[in-house]
Amino acid sequence: MPTLRIQQVSWFLAALALFLVLELHLLPALLAGLLVYELVHLTAPLLESRLSGLRAKQAAVIFLAALVVGATVLGAALTMGFFRGDSGSLAALAQKMAEILENSRQSLPDWLVGALPDSVEGIKSAVVQWLREHAGQVQTLGKEAGLVMAHVLIGLIIGALLALREVGAEQTMRPLAAALAERARRLADAFRRIVFAQVRISAINTVFTALYLAVLLPLLGIHLPLTKTMIALTFVAGLLPVIGNLVSNTVIVVVSLAHSPQVAVGSLAFLVLVHKFEYFLNARIVGARISARSWELLLAMLVMEAAFGLPGVVAAPVYYAYLKQELIDARLV
Repeated sequence: MPTLRIQQVSWFLAALALFLVLELHLLPALLAGLLVYELVHLTAPLLESRLSGLRAKQAAVIFLAALVVGATVLGAALTMGFFRGDSGSLAALAQKMAEILENSRQSLPDWLVGALPDSVEGIKSAVVQWLREHAGQVQTLGKEAGLVMAHVLIGLIIGALLALREVGAEQTMRPLAAALAERARRLADAFRRIVFAQVRISAINTVFTALYLAVLLPLLGIHLPLTKTMIALTFVAGLLPVIGNLVSNTVIVVVSLAHSPQVAVGSLAFLVLVHKFEYFLNARIVGARISARSWELLLAMLVMEAAFGLPGVVAAPVYYAYLKQELIDARLV
């Protein structure tokens, strides 16, 4: 089979696999596997360089893979525990936001007041009505959550096994298998560049937000409720480009209304300034890594959301980075 035909077949199979990942709801497994694979792949050379012999290197990678999987599961459990606990309850945050909106109705513009529910009870009634209309979906939520966790665990194990395979004996692959392995390598590389860059950006954004909420405002005599929850939410939501910032910013501005509209305006101004800086940082860190501008990522997220919903939004940056790199290497763009 000619080389070009092999490449075309591998591209088609890679595109089909990425489509099926979203269509069959396997994105959590894919992302978990890529995360473990990349973490082990990046840290394993530090151990391998000090070891001699194939078995010693394999033992080191097995230990490291188990450590990464355990740390990932523990981190996810601690995050979920924080948001479910009294100190970081998202339910408490939602209740507080509802109370703030109700208490601030007198100081808000008429056009904004008209778009808000009449009271906390109004919000509760809307939630109850939504639950009644989507009762079937709510009943299956627990089952789906358990299935997602199972997919994540399986993805973590697969990622660890693939990382272990990297230190195995060299294997001769046939042309199509080699081409598919190259597609997988490029997808993993796109994941590493996007996710690790986004973690850096989210961490920087969280530091600035924490300085504002936990240092600057208290120095001015302003103490907002649920500050720790908002800081944690800023980091977690910030892992999702663009949209995550909108979610965390909305929460901070609404909670700032608990003190006064002036503080809410100040919070909004601060967040706008921070995210203007973050916009250039995003373009420098993420854009430089995948040769793409912020509007390209936003457009990709919009299209993927329309096609696949929230999973499409999560997958869009990685998928687009992979596609862009394939096109660049093929000298098509």
